[in-house]
Amino acid sequence: MPPSSALPPAPLGDPLALPAKSRIVTVRNAFISGALLLAPLVVTVWAFFKIISLIGETFRPLFFFYLPERPSLDILLDVGTTVIVILLVTVLGYLSRDVFGRFFVSVAERFMHSIPGVGAVYVSVKQIVDTFSTQNRQLYNKVVLVEFPRKGVWAMGFLTNRSQGEAQRKTGAEVWSVFVPTTPNPTGGYLLLVPPADVVELEMSIGEGMKMIISGGAFIPQWPRPVAAAALPADPAKPAA
Repeated sequence: MPPSSALPPAPLGDPLALPAKSRIVTVRNAFISGALLLAPLVVTVWAFFKIISLIGETFRPLFFFYLPERPSLDILLDVGTTVIVILLVTVLGYLSRDVFGRFFVSVAERFMHSIPGVGAVYVSVKQIVDTFSTQNRQLYNKVVLVEFPRKGVWAMGFLTNRSQGEAQRKTGAEVWSVFVPTTPNPTGGYLLLVPPADVVELEMSIGEGMKMIISGGAFIPQWPRPVAAAALPADPAKPAA
């Protein structure tokens, strides 16, 4: 019986060499990772220059009307205009604390209310700003969970009031006011009157709760809270110094 002819062994390639398709995928993934790392910086820089350009184009004729038009100075003039506007807004904030400042603000508000169409928009925007301002931050004194829009489904909201007014008293039981904002725009939402037994209070801060809502749950605050080292009991096995 003739001996069977054995096939020659296949040549071994470089084990470190990657196929062309794998190299393309690696380069693509590296590019995507770099783009994701640069995206927040690019968006921040773009928004920064966009705001400066918008403020400069709007208010520059008021402050630098005496300068000739020179495109090479547009950036510098826009930055200068933005700085002036920020300073004026800061000064207005200081003046608003005084009697004269409050009088000036009230006159300006009455003027805005007298403009047809503009008054309603101004009132709505002012209510939103006042709601989220630092002066009224105590309105949102607790992050809570409520079952909404049905049993078994939980929604995150803010406890706004425990007082019992007409709407609360006419329910026939004690209810708390809970504001459940929408995601990712928290300026809209639902006002719920919920019995205290159905409100689950959370330990997270108002800022953390707002971040979680705006991010759609992508941001999760750390819990349980890390205990400070000073609050921990001393180790009995460790000798005293």
